[in-house]
Amino acid sequence: MKVGIGQDSHRFDFSDKEKKLILGGVVFEGHPPLAGNSDADVVLHSLTNAISGVTCVNILGPVSDDLCLNKGIKDSSVYLREALKYLNGRKIVHASISIECSTPKITPKIPEMRRNIARLLDVPEDCVGITATTGEGLTEFGRGNGIQVFSCVTVV
Repeated sequence: MKVGIGQDSHRFDFSDKEKKLILGGVVFEGHPPLAGNSDADVVLHSLTNAISGVTCVNILGPVSDDLCLNKGIKDSSVYLREALKYLNGRKIVHASISIECSTPKITPKIPEMRRNIARLLDVPEDCVGITATTGEGLTEFGRGNGIQVFSCVTVV
């Protein structure tokens, strides 16, 4: 058994009116998007980093930059699927995701996010835990300047 921990954070881009806010592969309408070259799905980036913690193959940066900047692939689920290739027969059995932000409200979208992430990871929905906090406004994320996510994956 191995455990991987991942983190990622992005600031909001209040100037981009075309891009959508996407978290865990789910669109959050009416909210500013996150800054980044890709779709900036901070949830999937955090999960990708957690998987990299298990496989010791860094996807975000070297691989995602090539996919995004050179091949035009902006969808963060592609980066996550790339990370999964390096599990070499090992299987994720649980993922825990903790989101820190003051906006948007995460709780109403948790069921949809869980379904999507479970599908991407090929695990049952009850093996994907998602929690959210404002952190009492003590950080830039809790004050509404962006979103921070921590993820932990258990692999056997």
